[in-house]
Formats: sequence, structure tokens, C-alpha cells
Amino acid sequence: MYQSYATITLHRTHLVSPTTGEPQHLELLGCNRPVAGDECGPFPGVLEWVAERLATSGKAVLRGDVVPLPMPLRPGSPLKALYAAMPVYFDDGFFSVTLENGTHASVVWLVPLHRAEAEYVEKYGWPAFESELTTQDPDLFDLERPQMSL
Repeated sequence: MYQSYATITLHRTHLVSPTTGEPQHLELLGCNRPVAGDECGPFPGVLEWVAERLATSGKAVLRGDVVPLPMPLRPGSPLKALYAAMPVYFDDGFFSVTLENGTHASVVWLVPLHRAEAEYVEKYGWPAFESELTTQDPDLFDLERPQMSL
């Protein structure tokens, strides 16, 4: 069992791709398994923090981007960054949404990362990292998961 949280109005914020300058409409998604004593988990606050950061900068987060966190995901957690991914654990139709006004909004899944995993993405790029995700198949909903072997 897992729980998911998502932003619902970020798509209204004018964001641009930092690589192409093209307009981007996004909604953010965070998922985790409930943890005893912290049933809501960190994602309501984390999504709010990331959305505010994006709105302030005006830059979209793109697939493969790493977002360093100002503190661990939870107290004592080794998860210190977020990885922008396609929501591959969901149906393909969930990757983007066409809104009532015809605006196309992409759904960005923010996956918690260990520091070494974030450094791997920065050094080798997102295709190499996603290949490791496929090979090692970690439980990305587990906020206490061990670090992948990289």
C-alpha cells in the first residue's frame, strides 16, 4: 500500500524549460508507503516547498533533474534530494493531463534519492540512472529503502 500526493494548481504558474525556453505546465507528484507515527509522510510539505521554488524561479523541473533538499526528507533520513521522473508506476495516461482549457500539463514524479544516487545522476546523466533503476528495481515508495549500488 502506498499514498500519493499531488499539486493541483501549479499548472497555472508560468514556467519555462531551462533548456529550451519553451513554456511548461506542470503538476508534481510524491508517493510513499505510510510510516507509523507519520501517516501523512513528508510529501504535502515537500511538494509545497518545490512548487514555491519553481514559481519563484520561473523554471520548470524536467525529467532527470535533481532537486537538492535543504534538509533530509524526514528527520534522520539519508534521503536528501528528489529526482524528477515520469510517473512510471502509474498508467501511461497519467504522464500528462489535458485540462478543460486545452492546456497540456505534465505530471512530474519526485522520487527521493540518497546523496550518492543524486551524485550519480549529476555525473552520468538520467538515462544511466534510469537504467540502474530498471536493473536494481528499488522500492521507490519506501522512505527507508537502502541506497542503490552504484
